Amino acid sequence: MPNPKPADQIPLAPDTLERLRGASTSTIATLLYKKGFRNCYVQGVLPLSGGARMVGPAFTLRYIVAREDTDPLTAFREPDHPQRIAIETCPEGSVLVMDCRQDATAASAGSILLTRLEVRGGAGVVTDGGIRDAEGAAALTMPVYAAKPSAPTNLTKHHAVDIDVPVSCGGAAVYPGDIVVGDSDGVMVIPRHLADEIAAEALPMEDYEAFVLEEVRAGRAIIGLYPPTDPASLDRYEAWKAGK
Repeated sequence: MPNPKPADQIPLAPDTLERLRGASTSTIATLLYKKGFRNCYVQGVLPLSGGARMVGPAFTLRYIVAREDTDPLTAFREPDHPQRIAIETCPEGSVLVMDCRQDATAASAGSILLTRLEVRGGAGVVTDGGIRDAEGAAALTMPVYAAKPSAPTNLTKHHAVDIDVPVSCGGAAVYPGDIVVGDSDGVMVIPRHLADEIAAEALPMEDYEAFVLEEVRAGRAIIGLYPPTDPASLDRYEAWKAGK
């Protein structure tokens, strides 16, 4: 099976990203499951600060295990160090996704580099590794999702090798240009070729669930309502929409 087409060969509808800003990760997970995609949730990753919302195409950085001869502290002096290059080349509006092999015993970045990414217009950061200077990173307006705070520098465990290539993050495959959506429940990765469909289907689903919540609060039983197997539920929903 070949890799997905490159992102520049899969254009998005003009309103897709904006539509996805109003979609929860739980809704996206259900819609992807309906299409047969079960493994698009980034496991073990949560926002450093509450209430974070994030949407953008993925720009990736891949780490392998560090080794003493390749990762001395002087490695950061190299002008072509991949971690630094990723920070300086991540496109505006994109989400930097870092593959740390689900090893959070060292940081994948810290607040200084992430501040630089925010200043450059990054839409967010996702790492299945740690983040150092986590208090400063959490204070950014740019959302940061990580496995946990972790003080050790990345050089102790992580060797940056590749930029903008397919990676795994939290057990989910991430291809450059896939659409990354984050909220308080975590991070979902939408295969780029499905992004327009998911965006179109998400808001009607969110709308129906808002109706369901009102019904449940009013004492309505869940059977026949969610999912709407009782036609009367859909009739009430249409009346509810008309009243809005």
